[in-house]
Amino acid sequence: MVKVLRDWMHRYFSDEQAVVLAVLLILGFAVILTLGGMLAPVFTGLVLAFLMQGLVNALERLRLPQLAAVWLVFTLFMSLLGLFLLVLMPLLWRQLSNLFNELPRMLGEWQALFLLLPERYPNLISDAQVLQLIETVRGELGQFGQWALSFSLSSLPLLVGIMIYVVLVPILVFFFLKDRQLIGAWLRGYLPRERALITQVAQEMNQQIANYIRGKFIEILICGGVTYIAFAALGLNYAALLALAVGLSVVVPYIGAVVVTVPVALIALFQWGLSDQFLYLMVVYGVIQALDGNVLVPLLFSEAVNLHPVAIICAVLLFGGLWGFWGVFFAIPLATLFKAVLSAWPRRELQVQSE
Repeated sequence: MVKVLRDWMHRYFSDEQAVVLAVLLILGFAVILTLGGMLAPVFTGLVLAFLMQGLVNALERLRLPQLAAVWLVFTLFMSLLGLFLLVLMPLLWRQLSNLFNELPRMLGEWQALFLLLPERYPNLISDAQVLQLIETVRGELGQFGQWALSFSLSSLPLLVGIMIYVVLVPILVFFFLKDRQLIGAWLRGYLPRERALITQVAQEMNQQIANYIRGKFIEILICGGVTYIAFAALGLNYAALLALAVGLSVVVPYIGAVVVTVPVALIALFQWGLSDQFLYLMVVYGVIQALDGNVLVPLLFSEAVNLHPVAIICAVLLFGGLWGFWGVFFAIPLATLFKAVLSAWPRRELQVQSE
């Protein structure tokens, strides 16, 4: 057993650069796991600055001074942030409040429909099963109501946290953009001089993660915007709220599109019933999903590293369980990171001695 372990260590960790890379990865994940909550504004600002760095580089290639490019991109970012906070957030909040107010009436109408099922389909469902289903739904809604009440009672700390993000994140974004070279030189000063392996992995991951994250944000904006236009044109209630859910659903491959279809179909069915309007909406929604999967995704992620669907689902479950929404969002980049590390990891072949 000791010989097997020694041979394995000799094969994969005989190169000192591999040891340094392993230590850096372990330290990075340890910092995120232990200090991720406290440093969340810093990580958020770093991700946003990383997203906007491509636009800054494009402006610099047009011979615009670096500071002027940073200010121009930062001004655009603050304008979009103000638009979101002053226009979109109030609209989403109003629709969410209306949905909560409508839930009791919606539940009552659905309960009446459920009670008719045993009369129409006595061989498929019984009165006891319907009553059990109604009680289950009531229990889930009761728990959701308690959560909503506790959430509203604790809204003051939440508002304080939001204000911290609103103030700190833009400041961090500006300095990450403005002083990226200074910060990069400072970090490189703590790395060993022989870092060819670290540089190789970093360069590959910089390109892959940049393509993925920027493409994913563009996909969210396009899917959410097109869905809102379509839902609003068809007169669907809570169009902005559902469009936001559809936009965010693209973060979770395969699963998100299936999950978000349920509230879209239920609200449309409650509003129109099994009418032509309901069918039109579902057809339009299906066309949007088809165009996203077959046209938009190949265009945005043509240079992304291909991962097996099983690997993607496992990464989403693992990192989502560790870090919530951000873990789900970065599941594919993190899986790509592991793939790049495994591909670049130096291996020393064992010499078999013949007796």
